[in-house]
Amino acid sequence: MAGRFDRFIDRFIQRRVQRRWQDLADEAPAMELDRLRNLRGRARAMRRHLDRVIHLAEHRLALPIIGSNAIRKPLGTDWAWRPMLWHGPIPVPGFASVPAKAQVCDGATIFHDCRRSELTVRQVRNTRESDIAPFGFRMDVFRFDGSFLSLVLDLPEEAAQGLKLRHLIRLDVIVEMEKPLEIFARLNIKHGPNVEQIVRELPLNEEEVMVEFDLAYSKINEKRVERLWVDLIFEGPEMNQIILRDVTLCRRPRAEF
Repeated sequence: MAGRFDRFIDRFIQRRVQRRWQDLADEAPAMELDRLRNLRGRARAMRRHLDRVIHLAEHRLALPIIGSNAIRKPLGTDWAWRPMLWHGPIPVPGFASVPAKAQVCDGATIFHDCRRSELTVRQVRNTRESDIAPFGFRMDVFRFDGSFLSLVLDLPEEAAQGLKLRHLIRLDVIVEMEKPLEIFARLNIKHGPNVEQIVRELPLNEEEVMVEFDLAYSKINEKRVERLWVDLIFEGPEMNQIILRDVTLCRRPRAEF
């Protein structure tokens, strides 16, 4: 009740202030110069705060909403997911001199074998009109004396529930980079004591960067699937900036013929 009353008072005061400034604007052409000079100072002081509110509001309202889980899904999708790294703010947004194994956030880990790390990673806020994910992930790689760099994403339990050989798992990526490099995606499926691996190269020269893993060509034991994870492997990342604007995965059964 108190909140409703406070909002009523705020609206009442705002209407009074607006009417007062409207009246002053009407009087300004015939106003005495000393009074007009004073009025101009008051108006400028108020405008600074108003401009700040407008600027911040337009900036925030133009961004994808934090927590948004809008995902492009093919027809028949029975599971879709965006990792937390692109979904919401993470506890520690960035790291410098990233060690050989570093957890960026829950379910996302960086691996490399450099003797001296010159790798910096950071979660960034997406701002483009075309962006759906609220956040992106940037990697700045300087000197790189290792043989591999990968980002490992652990899929949730739902990805393994009901997984069948007739399923297709699709990975969609929006990526920017300073100079061309190769990125491979490796799907790992643990079933019993075994791990099935399927590797695909991301088609970075195409408008839609997407790969599909067809489980019909795998040897997984459907009854023993325990968990899944994806490795994004970056070949030759030295002296490059790589921004993953979005990463999503979805699953759908193959069409029956």
